[in-house]
Amino acid sequence: MIPVQFITQSYGPWDHEQAALQALEGGCQWIQLRMKDCDDSEVEPIARRLLKACRDHNATFIIDDRVELCQRIEADGVHLGRHDMPVNEARAILGQGFIIGATANTIDDIRTLCQTDADYIGLGPFRYTTTKANLSPIIGLDGYRRIMQTMQAEGLTMPICAIGGITADDVVPLMQTGVHAIAVSGSIVKAERPAQAMQALIHSM
Repeated sequence: MIPVQFITQSYGPWDHEQAALQALEGGCQWIQLRMKDCDDSEVEPIARRLLKACRDHNATFIIDDRVELCQRIEADGVHLGRHDMPVNEARAILGQGFIIGATANTIDDIRTLCQTDADYIGLGPFRYTTTKANLSPIIGLDGYRRIMQTMQAEGLTMPICAIGGITADDVVPLMQTGVHAIAVSGSIVKAERPAQAMQALIHSM
């Protein structure tokens, strides 16, 4: 599993597309385009350009929520939130050639998702973040440790990507809990030099 996913957001001088290009320049190999409050007519041209940029950088490109758009432009996959389309419904539409990620907040969520055809789980939030509205309860480092230990004890093997307010200083302790990857957004796009911030984060792993 690619160890770092960048989730786009618009901040300061960077719009979603520019932020993703900065992450790619910094060596990120996994981009998620997340434009929750926009319609497909606005998202699609950006998605098509970022798909090409990801191909040029040998990076994986997924889209938040928009299953039909993912299929139409042949992105690599989608990430589905807890209130988005169910995983198995998305799989029926997309088939086996696409990545499907799903969101979890608790071990019970993970148990449920392990019975679906998801490829990975985004587990969070690690800490408070302004990136997402209606934030689920904070998990924290001890919470990740307990969940990963429970998964191991129960033989649950779904790859886990930690998400939510993660900074470069969190990477090593989070990876030590047993998660397979981390997702970042604000800590990169709010940095003075986003590409260099991504490069430093990757090198810290």
